[in-house]
Formats: sequence, structure tokens, C-alpha cells
Amino acid sequence: MKQLLHVDVGDYDIEISDNSFDELKLSIDDFTSGRKRLFVISKKVYNLYKKHFNFNKEELLILPDGEKEKNCKNYIKIIKTALNKGLTRHDVMIAFGGGVIGDLTGFAASTYMRGIDYIQIPTTLLSMVDSSVGGKTAIDISEGKNIAGTFYQPKAVFININFLKTLERQQFNSGLGEILKYAFIETSCGYSKPVFFFEFLTLCCEKFFEFDTVTLIRIIDYSLKLKITVVNKDEKENGLRKILNLGHTLAHALETITKYKKFTHGEAVVYGMFLAFNIAFRKGLINYSYYRLSVELMESLGFKNLNLGKVAEPGKIIRYMKRDKKATQEGITFILPCGKKQVKEVKYSEDEILEFLK
Repeated sequence: MKQLLHVDVGDYDIEISDNSFDELKLSIDDFTSGRKRLFVISKKVYNLYKKHFNFNKEELLILPDGEKEKNCKNYIKIIKTALNKGLTRHDVMIAFGGGVIGDLTGFAASTYMRGIDYIQIPTTLLSMVDSSVGGKTAIDISEGKNIAGTFYQPKAVFININFLKTLERQQFNSGLGEILKYAFIETSCGYSKPVFFFEFLTLCCEKFFEFDTVTLIRIIDYSLKLKITVVNKDEKENGLRKILNLGHTLAHALETITKYKKFTHGEAVVYGMFLAFNIAFRKGLINYSYYRLSVELMESLGFKNLNLGKVAEPGKIIRYMKRDKKATQEGITFILPCGKKQVKEVKYSEDEILEFLK
């Protein structure tokens, strides 16, 4: 089974399939024919799939696993490796792994010789439904997440759901966090017709967790159709694309405070969405019925609200929120629900946020 999507910004295709790994390898080889290549891959992914793909070690850079590896040191390592292997501006980098590898490789590709082509081979649910598409690249520094980054579109994305068969449950849940986000912002995305994603997720939980191929491809397809619609209208997050940050204001603060060791990105996003729905209900932006339905959907997929006080005191959380790239002089930015499957941007002062967090 195969589904093809196209992104107008950057003019590239996304292939979603359950093809064999042999077929995927042929697709990568065909797309990169005649060019030098650098595969950037995490150690865990390499160990899982080296026999399936028979990587040429002359084309390979293996990096350690984890969000903490999305740093300046590994960015420089990619640049130097590409240079030592003789890659020119006409060659290609291949991000083979999860969101960390994708963000890191994309950032390196966007700056190597002022820009080299790269393609995405996402291996986690999170990277399939979110980070591999849309052109956001970045590295983290100790003061915050994604502080250094660019908007730089890949030349192709190959999504193969067979990678999910070896995915740990916590990483699977991380992808669910971003999938839920799309259900809550569907109407605001402005897609050409309703996909009823909120309702579909409510009904398909069992098939999703049973790894039903049709259900998985459909969920990835719906998520990306909504994201592509937004990216095509606002590539560089000057307006509409901000809605994709639902849950992220708190999420990035939680990740940074805990040094990326306690929560996956998607889990942190869900906790951010619990807070967003609580604020929206308290401020009268949504009614109780939609608030309860949304909370119940998150809970039905295995999530529970977080006691923030057990993670950090409110003042510390606010300090990290202020470092977020979405913050301005007018206040800290939140994307909040404002109707069924609709969201909007709202700014709050530190005092107001302190009340929310308490």
C-alpha cells in the first residue's frame, strides 16, 4: 500500500508506504543516483537495520542516540565528515532516523557550503507525522531547545511504517502527542475538506494499537495533509504556521528543565495541551462539552495530566518559557483552543501564567 503527497513549498514528494525495506532501498538509490551521499544515522537505528540496508560504511556517519545529541558538537561532526568525504553542493545528505537526526542533518545540510540537498527517512512515529515534513531544522543549546535553526525543505521524504514494528512504546506515545495536536487544530488548518480527524481518532484506538496497516497509513496521511496545508500557506511561521505550536510552549520548557531525560517530545506536548485546554476553559474560549471530549480523547490514548509542581516550581517554568523563540516583549505566547478543532494565538503576562500553573 502506498500513498503519495506533495508539498508545494520546496516542491517535493512524500511517500507513505508499507513496502519492503528492499523496495525502500531501491527508491533511495534511484533518487540519489549519480551523487555522493552521506547517511547520518543514530546508533540504535543502525544496529536495528544494518542487515536490511547493507549500508556502505564510506557513506555513513553514526551518532549517539537521544535529544541531548542534537548539539553543536554533532553539527560540526556532520559538516567535517561531509567535507572529508568530498561532498559538493551537488551531492546529498540523508537523515535516517528520528526527529533528532532529521533536525540535526537538515540544519547541517542547510549550512554546508550554503546549502546541500537532503532527504528524510523517518523511523519514528513522531518524525513521520511531524518533524520530517515542513523544513524546520535546528540544534539545541543548554539554554533552550531549537535556538539555532533554519527553514530548509528536504528534497524527498520516504515514510515506511515497517520501521514502527521495532519502536518502543514510549516513542510510539511520543508520536501520538503530535497526532493529537492535528486533531485539535484541524479546522484552523484550512484544509480543502473536512477529514474528521478528531472523530476518527476517537473511533480507531484499538486498530491503531494493533498496528493495523490501513489505520496507521491513514492517520499519518491525515496528519501530514493538515500540516502540508499550513506549511504551504506559511513556510516560515509568520502567521498561520504558529498553530502547529499547540502544547509546545510548556513542552519545550519541560524538556529543557529536565535535560531531555524525563519526557519524550510528544509526551511533553500532550502535557502542554492539557494546560492549554485548562486555560482555554477557564478563560471561556471553549465550552465544557468540548473540553471534556478533548481531555477524554487524550486519556483514551493513555495520557494523564501532569502535576507540574513535581517537575519544577512555577517561577522556573516561566523563566524557561520566556527563553522560547515564540516569546515576545508583549508576553509569553500560547496557542489555545477557541472552538471545536480551532485554535488561536494568545499572549499572557508572567503573573497570569503563574496563576495558570498554580
